[in-house]
Amino acid sequence: MLDFRSIETFLWVVKLGSFRGAAARLNTTQPAISQRIAQLEREMGVKLLNRDHRVASPTPSGRQMMVYAEKLIGLRAQMMAEVGDRSAMRGVMRLGVAETIVHTWLPRLVKSMNEVYPNLSLEIEVDITPNLTARLLAQEIELAFVVGPLSASGVHNRVLADYPIGFLASPALGLGKGPVTLAELARFPIITFPRKTKPYEVVREVFDRPELPPIRLHASASLATVIHMAVEGLGIAVIPDAIVENELADGRLQLLDTELAITPLTFTASWLASPDVVAIERVAELARQIAQSSLAVDAPALAGH
Repeated sequence: MLDFRSIETFLWVVKLGSFRGAAARLNTTQPAISQRIAQLEREMGVKLLNRDHRVASPTPSGRQMMVYAEKLIGLRAQMMAEVGDRSAMRGVMRLGVAETIVHTWLPRLVKSMNEVYPNLSLEIEVDITPNLTARLLAQEIELAFVVGPLSASGVHNRVLADYPIGFLASPALGLGKGPVTLAELARFPIITFPRKTKPYEVVREVFDRPELPPIRLHASASLATVIHMAVEGLGIAVIPDAIVENELADGRLQLLDTELAITPLTFTASWLASPDVVAIERVAELARQIAQSSLAVDAPALAGH
């Protein structure tokens, strides 16, 4: 008798193109994957996969099987979501997160998920958006909270929140009184996100003017490092205001009044189309609700600085 585990295994071997990828996705071993596929082929009475090369590809019968496998897995996910209780949502979700989210509302999301989906575990990877996008497209993570929306084929996006970008400096730099011109900002090192990120490119473009001296642009993948450098007076941080709420509140940093208006960063929950997508969509929606409530709480506090 066919079971869903074997069908799901077959689906992920085909989607990921390898037994190794399916083993990682299903949190098991390659021998276990091989055993499930062999069992499924015995029960179906046909060969479903070609194993002649490193990439596992479906046979003609396997391609037919994929049509039904996607329908069955999708229906199972919908049934569990609509009929079962929330504790029935179980397994491991691999989540990629941009560091801005880590410094704002990620702890609230994890706490809420522990309450709402107590049997769903998270594997959280923190990285910059380009790297997380590559991992999402390679199906090494299921859900990404990144600067978006992502435009790649097959990617679904749900807007989480917009985060304004501010120029933040230690009071020791003496820039907190009155508007600060671009020329005055250019006298100091600028500290921001790493290369290949949208904020880095925007900052570099803003200061790329013939009347200004060459910009000293310090980049770091660690926002904790960026914040620490700014607090120590080593330069001006160009990052979302919401990240440094505590530093603004206790006076270690000031939000500078500048003549520049940098487009806010839009963060999205992004995931690939998949039959077994209900859990991902529900976590994405929970993240959206928490992100929006976080902005509503933080906005009044930031407005005072």
